This record gives sequence, structure tokens and C-alpha cells, in this order.
Amino acid sequence: MRFSPTFLLVGGALALGSLPACQSRSSDSTSAGQPSASTTAAADTVVPASPNDGITARLIGSHIKVLASDEYQGRKPFTVGEQKTTAYLADEFKKLGLKPGPDGSYFQKVPLVEITGTPAPTMQISGGKQPFALNYKTDYMAFTEQEKEQVALTNSPLVFAGYGVVAPEYGWNDYAGLDVKGKTVVVLVNDPGNAGNDTTLFKGKAMTYYGRWMYKYEEAARQGAAGLLIIHDTKPAAYPWSVVQSSYSGAKLRNQTADKGASKCTIEGWITLDAAKKLFQAAGQEYDEAYAAANQKGFKARPLNLQVSTSIRNKLRRQESKNVVAVLPGTARPDEYIIYSAHWDHLGIGAPVAGDSIYNGAADNASGCAALLAIANAFQQAKEKPGRSIVFLAVTGEEQGLLGSMYYANHPLFPVKKTVADLNMDDLPNMGPMRDLTVIGYGQSELDEYARAAAQEQGRYIQPDQNADKGYFFRSDHFAFAHVGVPSLYASGTADSWIKGKAYAKKMSEEFEAQHYHQPSDEYNAQADYRGMEWDARLLYSVGRKLAGETTFPQWKSGSEFKALRDKSLAGR
Repeated sequence: MRFSPTFLLVGGALALGSLPACQSRSSDSTSAGQPSASTTAAADTVVPASPNDGITARLIGSHIKVLASDEYQGRKPFTVGEQKTTAYLADEFKKLGLKPGPDGSYFQKVPLVEITGTPAPTMQISGGKQPFALNYKTDYMAFTEQEKEQVALTNSPLVFAGYGVVAPEYGWNDYAGLDVKGKTVVVLVNDPGNAGNDTTLFKGKAMTYYGRWMYKYEEAARQGAAGLLIIHDTKPAAYPWSVVQSSYSGAKLRNQTADKGASKCTIEGWITLDAAKKLFQAAGQEYDEAYAAANQKGFKARPLNLQVSTSIRNKLRRQESKNVVAVLPGTARPDEYIIYSAHWDHLGIGAPVAGDSIYNGAADNASGCAALLAIANAFQQAKEKPGRSIVFLAVTGEEQGLLGSMYYANHPLFPVKKTVADLNMDDLPNMGPMRDLTVIGYGQSELDEYARAAAQEQGRYIQPDQNADKGYFFRSDHFAFAHVGVPSLYASGTADSWIKGKAYAKKMSEEFEAQHYHQPSDEYNAQADYRGMEWDARLLYSVGRKLAGETTFPQWKSGSEFKALRDKSLAGR
């Protein structure tokens, strides 16, 4: 699923899974200084012939036609659509002669819990000269990942901890010398380099994982905090408060955990910028001064000398969904694995638009699953089989927050320390062949070089994501693998049509966002040009083949927030 902060407002309740999602198709058409980048529409519009490798536009289109049909009801987890989708994928893997997972099944059960939370109407603030209340939805949003019928904060001391970041590689620790057990931490959205004025901090305008709300909740829990509240500021957040409101209200699926979420903060949430300024004023402090201090190295967390009280009542429902997995065993190093991933789920049946209520998800993400099957076909028909094992993984629950891929990463069927890389496909554009290969998270790992070489084989050029400040690297299933240290590649042609140039690509991307993204009109189109998907699939196939023939493991680059995880994992290999 690709992220469009503007368009999410159209879908209303359908924005529920929006914040964890990945990037918009819309992008700046510049190449960020890449020397081989095309800057104008190409004069040569002759499209090179495709090799006979088993990856074809026709094959990809045929799979999309099935997966995005009305019969599959929008592929929502826990519906008939899930049953049909997972059965189709498993059957196709079987037809190709691929092996099931290590337990003899093509399915990995993914236990999920649906938590429907009803927060208290107000969040009570005490300890200042005059107690006051913040109002639910208007001033604050709150949820919990703890599987309890009710959770509460009662007179929990409030502490301002800057960005809530512990980043050893950047010499940054907002929790240094701070004991937050039983306390509620208030933090800024984004990270110091991205949100502040000093672009020498962290990765400057390119968001790091430390800027993601997911990280902030994780770190607060590791520190023992009872609660965490993120201050929403529209500019650094890159989406308005209305997106927070829609994303954190109603039923929400979570991965079940052995401790039923007990290791998570009791309450996680957001407050508006105005509410935050009100807190600081009640604490006798200036918000602007605190913000400026938080953007300086050596920042020290500070108590607000206020207490917060609020509660959430929950309805719980536990069910199982499925990841689909198939394996082509390696011939030389079968105990080392390259994973191809794509999410099979979409939004199901929802509010009718122009009389159509089935959100088919042809691009998002029948396209990725179709490419997954096409790549599997190429590996199977190749005369030379891969030295390393190739894993094909279609995951559930991406639209609800990367649930299937996160579950796999935490319950891997194949050892993480033996996993070479993840190559992810999500929402492949159907604009025909593309000259660019836009890499989300460019500069993170050595997989950039593999992608560049494969792109050059096709006569294409590579460019970084032109909206790196939005943190799109953290919004699709490849991130679940990065989260446990596995280098991950997420790339596709999005910005420069081989035949019609950049202006056309931009126009088509904007049209998709405005008219079809997360709408029933994202449907199979027999007249669509699926050659761009074919080229992207072939490029990733080429990357996988090269990785499969090597004995080394690609590494994260110096400065990546995932490098330490990988180094630790490989040390125990």
C-alpha cells in the first residue's frame, strides 16, 4: 500500500491502516544528482525486447485479473476473500513445484487480536495551578496494545523527553539519566534532523527510523514508561490531525503476543500541538524553548510537574490469518535464504463509491503478488538453479500495519541470521516500461549497488526516493525485515515513462492518487500496460539470482540505524 497523506482524507474510515503504510506514487521527477539520470522525455522510445525468462506482462496481468476480481471481495483478512486468495497463491506455488514451508505447510498462521478501544471522553491534567482536561479526538487520541478489557493511567507524572530517541550511532540519548517507570513521556514527532533546522543531525531531511511513531512507542516501552504521547505538528508529521483521528479510532488489528501486550506502554497516543502548548504553559515552561532545546545535542529531558489520568475500555476478538510461503531449495547453500515478499491483503468491502463497494486492490497489491508468482516461475524454468534457497512470501495484514511481515520477522520460518536479503513488491505502477528505478531508502544498504547493476542491464537508471523526508522506507513489508536487521530492497519504476517521459508519469501517478488509491476503482484493466511490472519483476529476479550465487551477505551502510542489528545477528551465525 502506498502512502498519500492528502488522499487519505477522502477514504474516511478506510484510512485506518494508513500511518504504517508506504509511499505515494507521486514524486519529484528530478534524479537527485544521479549522473545517468534522464532529465527530459527520452527521444528513443523503442522498447527493448524481453528475454524468454518466464516473466511476462501477460502472466502478471492474468494473476491480477484473478486476485482483483469481485469474487475475491477485496481480499480482507478473516473473510471469504482471504480464503480464496491464500488458496489461490498456495495452489499456484504447488503448480510450479515449489516446496512448502519447513513444517510441511504452505501457510504460516498469524494470530491476530482485534482491539476496539473506547477512550475516556477526557484526559485529565493535574498538578498545575488549575486542573484542566483535554478532549478526546479534538485534543488527543489514545489506544493500547495491551489485551485487557480496560487500561488506565492514574496521576501518571508527565515528562518531556525531546524526540524520545536513543541512537548510539548518532551519539543521541533523550532518555539519558531518566527514570520513566510509571510515568508518561511526551515527545516530538519525527527526528532531530528531519523536523529541526539543523540538517547535519541524523540524516538531515531524510527521515530515520527514529522519527517513526512505531519506534517511539517501542523505545518508551523499553524504558518502562506507562504512557507515551506524541505531539502532532502537521509540517514535520507530513499529514494533518484528521489522519491521526481516523487512523486511531475504531477497531484495530494487532499481532497477538505471548504476554498479551503487557510489555507495551499502558496507553499510547497523540496530542495536538495546541494541547502540547497548553501543557507547557501549565507547567510554567515555554514550548518553543523546549522544542529548540530538544533539537540540540546534549538535550536533557525535563519533568513537566504535571500528572495525567485517562482510561480506555476495550472489546477484544482473537482470530488467525495466514501468510503464504513457498521455497525453492538452493543447490549449494540451501541453508541461506533470499526472500521475495508482497502483501496479499487489501480493504475488502466498504462504503460504496459510484455504486461499487468492493475495494479490489488491483495495484495495491494484486500487482505485487502477481510479480511474486512471475518471479517464482522464472526461477523454476531457469536451467541453472540458485545456489541459495529462494523463499516466496505473501503476507497478510499490511493494510492494518505490516502485521503479517512483522509476525514473520518475529517468528521466522527460516533463521534471520541466515537470511541474506528481502526483496519487496508493493503497488507496482501499470504505466508501461519505465526508465527510472526509484529506490525507497536509498543509501541504507549495499543492495543499492545490486539494484543499480540490474537497472543498467535494462538500460535504466537508479534514483533515490525524492520524498525521503516522509519516511516511506518504513511503510511497507520490507521494513519488517529491516527491523530485525535483514537488508531490504523496495524499488520500482515510478517517475520516467520509457515511451512518454516524466510529465506523463507524473500525470498518471497523480491521477491514480486522486481517483483510484484505496478506492473501488483500483480494478483490473485489460487495456493496462503491464510491461513496467514485468521489467520491475525481472530486475528483482536479476538481483535475487546474483545474491543466490554469492557466498557473502550484503551489509547495511555505515550510519544506518539497522547496521548494529545485522552485525549482532551475523556475529552469531
